[in-house]
Amino acid sequence: MPNAKVLSEKQAIVAQLTEQIQKAQAGVIVDYKGITVEEDTALRKECRENDIHYAVVKNTLLRFAFNNTGLNELDGLLNGTTSLALCDSDVVAPARVMSNYADKLKEKFEIKGGFMDGKPVDLATIKSLASIPALPVLQAQVLGTMLAPITGLAVVLKQIAEKNGAPAEEAAPAAAE
Repeated sequence: MPNAKVLSEKQAIVAQLTEQIQKAQAGVIVDYKGITVEEDTALRKECRENDIHYAVVKNTLLRFAFNNTGLNELDGLLNGTTSLALCDSDVVAPARVMSNYADKLKEKFEIKGGFMDGKPVDLATIKSLASIPALPVLQAQVLGTMLAPITGLAVVLKQIAEKNGAPAEEAAPAAAE
């Protein structure tokens, strides 16, 4: 039987994991066997840049945390070497970053499964989430789409003004009338 100190430390870890999982919008479970320190350092750097909490976790402790959060269906994935990527702010970020590394490192780094909004998701869902661009890129695409008609109108007005031989600044008010 473990001593009281070790048991209380493990309970504190499970409580912290449970809290992190409950706060997270999405999480990805990864098997990381055989990655080098250099590869791990690069992965952790990219995780920090994308506001992802990444940690290697003991399967038994993670199993308790999943059971505390109602994610019992993920228990079957908790074997071998396990790490967990969580993000509070972006649903897509953990899937995108972990999928990129899974593609780069092949057999050394495999996605086991994950969850989104407190519900388990399969590998196919994680792969489809990974194909969605980052939030700033999506925002830029939407903004570009919204500005396209206005930009097009400005170009047409300028061409009309230049065709009539007037400077663009003088012709724009005349075209508007």
